[in-house]
Amino acid sequence: MQEELNILIQAQYPLIYLVTSEEERAERTIATIAQMKPQQRRVFIWTVTHGIIEYGQPRHTTHQHNTLSPEAAIEWVIRQRDPGIFIFKDLHPFIDSPATTRWIRDAIASFKGSQKTLILMSPVQQIPIELEKEVVVIDYPLPDLAELNQVLSNQLEQSRTRRITTDTREKLLKATLGLTRDEAEKVYRKAHVKTGRLTEAEVDIILSEKKQLIRRNGILEYIEEDETLDSVGGLEELKRWLRQRSNAFTERAREYGLPQPKGMLILGVPGCGKSLIAKTTARLWGLPLLRLDMGRVYDGSMVGRSEANLRNALKTAESISPTILFIDELDKAFAGTSGSADSDGGTSSRIFGSFLTWMQEKTSPVFVMATANRVERLPGEFLRKGRFDEIFFVDLPIPEERQEIFKIHLSKRHRDLERFDIEQLAKVADGFSGAEIEQALIAAMYDAFAQEREFTQLDIIAAIKATLPLSKTMTEQVTALRDWARQRARPAASSVAEYQRLEF
Repeated sequence: MQEELNILIQAQYPLIYLVTSEEERAERTIATIAQMKPQQRRVFIWTVTHGIIEYGQPRHTTHQHNTLSPEAAIEWVIRQRDPGIFIFKDLHPFIDSPATTRWIRDAIASFKGSQKTLILMSPVQQIPIELEKEVVVIDYPLPDLAELNQVLSNQLEQSRTRRITTDTREKLLKATLGLTRDEAEKVYRKAHVKTGRLTEAEVDIILSEKKQLIRRNGILEYIEEDETLDSVGGLEELKRWLRQRSNAFTERAREYGLPQPKGMLILGVPGCGKSLIAKTTARLWGLPLLRLDMGRVYDGSMVGRSEANLRNALKTAESISPTILFIDELDKAFAGTSGSADSDGGTSSRIFGSFLTWMQEKTSPVFVMATANRVERLPGEFLRKGRFDEIFFVDLPIPEERQEIFKIHLSKRHRDLERFDIEQLAKVADGFSGAEIEQALIAAMYDAFAQEREFTQLDIIAAIKATLPLSKTMTEQVTALRDWARQRARPAASSVAEYQRLEF
């Protein structure tokens, strides 16, 4: 990042938009660049609270006390004759003002040949259309392992901790990937205060705090799943595909010449295990699972806020990679993109475009697992070859799969399978999804519990017959989904099960 910024400044790019919430860290980088030869520059910082102050000077300095307004500050910058870097913090609330936009354009015109650069620093990217052709946008990255290693070394020195092993250091560093420098300092201090040391045993404390920090933004959720793939009935072809790629993110796979998997889209009937598959894959692969809540990405309180939310979430996911990014019900998240200009001023379309671009260009090992129920709501761009590694279709379970599902749920409730005729239950539950089978079993248990007795085969059958499954209430939609998937998606069940399903 320092090298890229230095090149832009040396090449006399007049306007740079630096997207970051780490102001002090970014300032230090810019100050370092300013002292580099051949052309050393002074650095000035503008805030709406203090106006323009030279970098390194105390905040109570009032040499430029008349530069509190953005327009006055930019005018002051234009009048300066010496080379300089001028950082404007949080200008985004003012940038749409016609006067501010005009002053920025005047500054750009006056900077030609003057060795002056204007840097807009903000956690929110907001660029008026008048400046789009003039600005270079840079996302300031979160700290890498080298920088986090410096933070850890400082903490070890302050706490007077004896030297730690290389393996312990690596685990402590990887535990803080995805955090800002300040956040990493805080969690290291917390771990030390709590136990009086920093060892491998404190990794869990750091991870616990890290999960809280990730959840705090309300967009990403750190999910922990105790279930394994064995808890999912049927879907053998999908399970086999996932098991084949369980070591796909290792160095051994790179040396073999394999590319990193991009992601997969799981389409299918609601309640047939799509979300559970996504969650259990994280445990199979030994990777953290982050759920992206697309509903919370959208924020109408401020123009550009939704796009910033998405960028920050994706940046966090990349910084702790390899990881799995889980997006549930993708069809609902992007269903309204076609009419977005009329309904939300184009926000949905911009979010959709940003996400597609990220999926196409990302190089970090972030595996996207997305699920959808209504394929007709998905924009066609998602279904293009190469966007996902594979598109799987999850259909309603056939008799053999329903038997497996009954066995799983009865075993989870510590019941003796010999007491039940599993084959009969699977036959009665024809047309039921896995979720509907589980709910019928729970209903039977509640019935028997209320009567203070153990539930029986007849209780389960009665609960099943009292339930109208989605395959009956949404027959047209299920049929249309099957017709679409027959030629365009890969069946999640085994080939034998798929053949039996077609026979039915």
